[in-house]
Amino acid sequence: MNPPFRDYSNAAKAFDEVVGAEGVRVAYSSVMRQLVKMEREEVRSRADFLKTTYVDQGVTFDIGGEERPFPLDIMPRVLQAQEWAELEDGVSQRVRAIEAFLADVYSEGRLFRDGVIPRRVVVSSPHFHRVVAGINPSNGVRCHVAGIDLIRDEVGRFRVLEDNVRVPSGVSYVITNRRAMASALPEVISRHRIHPVEGYPLKLLEALRAAAPSGVREPNVVVLTPGVYNSAYFEHALLARMMGVELVEGRDLVCHNGRVSIRTTQGLRPVHVIYRRVDDEFLDPAQFRADSLLGSAGLVTAARRGNVTIANAIGNGVADDKLVYTYSNDIIRYYLGEEPILPTVDSWRLEDPSHREEVMDRLHELVVKPVDGSGGKGIVIGPAASQRELDKLRAKVLADPRGWIAQPVIQLSTVPTMINGQMVPRHVDLRPFAVNSGSSVYVLPGGLTRVALPEGELIVNSSQGGGSKDTWVLAKEGLRRPKRRRRVSGLPMSVPLADLGEEHLQVQHSQQQQGGVHA
Repeated sequence: MNPPFRDYSNAAKAFDEVVGAEGVRVAYSSVMRQLVKMEREEVRSRADFLKTTYVDQGVTFDIGGEERPFPLDIMPRVLQAQEWAELEDGVSQRVRAIEAFLADVYSEGRLFRDGVIPRRVVVSSPHFHRVVAGINPSNGVRCHVAGIDLIRDEVGRFRVLEDNVRVPSGVSYVITNRRAMASALPEVISRHRIHPVEGYPLKLLEALRAAAPSGVREPNVVVLTPGVYNSAYFEHALLARMMGVELVEGRDLVCHNGRVSIRTTQGLRPVHVIYRRVDDEFLDPAQFRADSLLGSAGLVTAARRGNVTIANAIGNGVADDKLVYTYSNDIIRYYLGEEPILPTVDSWRLEDPSHREEVMDRLHELVVKPVDGSGGKGIVIGPAASQRELDKLRAKVLADPRGWIAQPVIQLSTVPTMINGQMVPRHVDLRPFAVNSGSSVYVLPGGLTRVALPEGELIVNSSQGGGSKDTWVLAKEGLRRPKRRRRVSGLPMSVPLADLGEEHLQVQHSQQQQGGVHA
């Protein structure tokens, strides 16, 4: 036998989610028991099947102008029911606080008067748009879809890395990853009770229909895409198809007398809700970039008159601003009267002279991020940067202190990932997707696990060449019961990698039922 895990070890300082000092963690015991039975070539052939499947289905991502299959790793990421319950509550809490924050900053601005956050921090954000001030959505929802990026630190604690409430992408890969894994590892998936993800489009459609203008009983919902050359076009098309709504481009829309219509072969048809996948600056050439061909002039006017709902709302990006992120714990306490469930990452605000002075002497130790960056662009990881890169960074920070924050280097948790036929540790993050209908916040079980494929790389973004993993959230009874069961006592926390027999499987399943074991 030549199993792919034979030489697996994690020498980094990171928390490995699968293998600890004493052996395989409880959540992964059954998965590992199945995989270690396979020859390395068998696992590799199934991994190649995943890649071939994605090529055939057109599940691609644009990297440097080249369409490539979105890398999906054969090893899933597994979360226990207890772990997910806390993440679900934390993400929901964060969405509710962001909603309250956006409603306030685009209307009364109470938090400015009460000293929660300086006004200059918000109004100086490049994503704060005065043109939408005073627009009140029909059901009060601005963040119809949120993607909250989470990481796991060196001790295994989940932390919020950043918020994405502009045009968060990636949920299509959550759905397609599950389908592909069901084909590649049917015998493994069949042994587990995993929360499904296929219901997401229906939840999204319900939320979009609930956001329709007042008095509209049968709202017409469309998905607005920049077009086939956008890197996430696959997702736009998939969601439109699964929701049963039309996929449109800006040239398909007509704005007249404060209303929006779509051109059809039978003439103009009213549009009530636009799930837009176009950035703010390109959405309405009458208000933003006059040279934009991706949107339609008059959308902002129609939204202000209450005749169309734009999801997500224009101007949400101010909540994504990483400088605003440094105030997020205070924002949660202020609007909700609750303590944050999920901690954030300690941060230095480089607009603050004292913070800036400290960071300038420690650039080689820290991670420095542009406050309006996305996709991992512009991030400088001090320990991995050359002196020339640090000198250029210093000049940029001094020229625009408000545009940067700094954070300590956190060794993101690792999960075994197949590289060249062998399982090796690679760093991961997690993006759960939340859908807000106005009456409740639905958090899709699991979300998108992104994995940095190069050794030691900490930037996991797909646009930087990262891959993904299928994320399994186990039900309280995580394993399907075998026909014969034995009562076993003396329950270990974890088991050696080479000792994943049926008895250990039964032991750990019993612990999961009791809720007394945490990965």
